Amino acid sequence: MYLNMFFASELRKDEAENADLEGSQVSFASVSNGDAEISPTHPYYDVARHNILHLVGDDNLGRKVIAFSCCRLPPSYQLNHRRLLEYLKYALDQYVENDYTVVYFHYGLNSKNKPSLSWLQSAYKEFDRKYKKNLKALYIVHPTNFIKIIWNIFKPLISHKFGKKVIYLNYLSDLRDHLKYDQLKIPQEVIRHDENLRTKQKKKPLAAVKIPPPRPPLPTQQFGVRILLMLPHPHLLAGLRAEGLFRRSASIQSIKEIQKLYNQGKSVNFDDYGDIHIPAVILKTLLRELPEPLLTFEPYDQIIGITSVESSLRVMNCREIVHGLPEQNYAVLKFLICFLHMVSQESIFNKMTGSNLACVFGLNLIWSPKGTPSFSTLVPINIFIGLLIDFYPTIFSSRSVPGEQLP
Repeated sequence: MYLNMFFASELRKDEAENADLEGSQVSFASVSNGDAEISPTHPYYDVARHNILHLVGDDNLGRKVIAFSCCRLPPSYQLNHRRLLEYLKYALDQYVENDYTVVYFHYGLNSKNKPSLSWLQSAYKEFDRKYKKNLKALYIVHPTNFIKIIWNIFKPLISHKFGKKVIYLNYLSDLRDHLKYDQLKIPQEVIRHDENLRTKQKKKPLAAVKIPPPRPPLPTQQFGVRILLMLPHPHLLAGLRAEGLFRRSASIQSIKEIQKLYNQGKSVNFDDYGDIHIPAVILKTLLRELPEPLLTFEPYDQIIGITSVESSLRVMNCREIVHGLPEQNYAVLKFLICFLHMVSQESIFNKMTGSNLACVFGLNLIWSPKGTPSFSTLVPINIFIGLLIDFYPTIFSSRSVPGEQLP
């Protein structure tokens, strides 16, 4: 009882400080659904429509970034917090098999929309090792004394290893050192709060970064240019049984060094790096940095609509979509999916089934021409890519590519 009263008291102090900071009484708990359009048929529509949790691109190592925005939490009487917890687990289940990052925007949590202390305790227990193992960083933006008090309450329950993943960031600009900042869809309320904080601390608001005009690509450029015919690197073929292949991240310094070598037209000896996950990350990076996804933008709506296709017809639907691709895109996709099919055949060793590989490669092969995807698009994308991998012989059997002979 005392802890709950203390919990509420500290939040009220935050509210008072924020009101003073902004010069007037602030309006808490924005219920905006942000940029995402959530279908009423979503199993957690009552929670998802607030866009409290949203996908915001990649960090500097290509790991998916998920943001939690407290300013979008509605008043407690409008939200079933048990359903919120179930939704958080439902959304994170699409990522926890791979390395991922979470950004927690604390601004906007207040006495009207806060979950109870017992809810926080339940949440920590339910987010077991499955969720914590591959979480590589938890960035807490605009922490307050309240956050530090909660941390002290939970500290006896939190492992030292997990504690090292928690990083406090006082200003939005600090995110630039860790994430692809321009991909973030930060709520306007959080941006205004950040500006007020910087003004209070006598810091100038962060000036817009002037991006120089892009340089023409080098003749040898491999990353960030149109797709060229490629084959899986022999180093990857030799590592088909490596556990977690394509799931793990790698040293960002090594990745940048290898990209630079490739873009300069130089050869790379992956044996020098001693890490099978480095060529795996390089392949994902190459696909992710294409100006247009390998599957192109044209079939995006068809792919998103795969869940509305009768199950018995989905494989043929996938076949029609990929056979409509330009020749070069089809050729690269066929080689890639053939390789991923081989990886999935060794899943007893590498733990990477077709479904697991689809979760890794889905957003590297197709993305919306309108920008950052929402959680609602992940399921159909992953289903589509999973079908390509699992039914590779059926989907790709009748169209040959240069250098290939059909049986």
